Amino acid sequence: MRQRPAVWLSAALLAVIMTVMEMTALPAALFLKIEAADIDPMYLTLMANFLLAGLLCLLWRYTLGRTWRFGLQGAGTGEALRKHGLPALAATGIVAAAFCVGLAPFDNKPTLWRVLVEGFVYYIGVGIMEELYLRGLLQNLLAGCFAGRRHASLWAVLITSALFGLGHIVGCIGQPLLTGVCRVLWAAALGVYFGAVYVRTRNLTAVMLLHALIDFCGVPFCFSTSNQYPPIALAACVVCFGLLGVYGLMLLKGE
Repeated sequence: MRQRPAVWLSAALLAVIMTVMEMTALPAALFLKIEAADIDPMYLTLMANFLLAGLLCLLWRYTLGRTWRFGLQGAGTGEALRKHGLPALAATGIVAAAFCVGLAPFDNKPTLWRVLVEGFVYYIGVGIMEELYLRGLLQNLLAGCFAGRRHASLWAVLITSALFGLGHIVGCIGQPLLTGVCRVLWAAALGVYFGAVYVRTRNLTAVMLLHALIDFCGVPFCFSTSNQYPPIALAACVVCFGLLGVYGLMLLKGE
């Protein structure tokens, strides 16, 4: 559906605002710090900010963005996951196992609450938040800009994925250079995979679930005091997530 200029401009502005909110934890970081059990307060602050960003997106969706097609739906989600989810499931299992091997012996005994919040709820929030503004907004915006041109969907996915990869630079602060480079590269590859599944299914719910699933690879960190990527896990991430990117390119063949 052809969108009015005001819708396009407001969607672009919303994508920028949501990006800043995720990367800075603002405005929640200015007024909210919740301490509960052994959960790092940072995670609760970030999730509060995710909620604020989600509400902002919802407000936009039912005002200026009434004609916008995010693809947030239950219908077809199971089929999309059956078609394109097995590679993500395999990659998640391999990478999680590599983290377990690399971080062993585990030297931290978290409470169940910490594992649930930092290892699962937080990653579900990340999957929802990032897919809303990256695929739901940005990728659709770019596809609209390239509409009528050859390989419009491919270019939209590649540009969005490159930005997704570069966005991980902030999270690499304090990490070795090699780790930072690898994280940017495999995030970009994952972006190609998520973007391609979105193009093929037009189902953002399925892509959110796949994103959250892959992020669950980080659960083993809850049981370790280290925040560094073990070499075996670094290698597993590069290989497995890189292959998911290749799979995504195959899905985009002919687009």
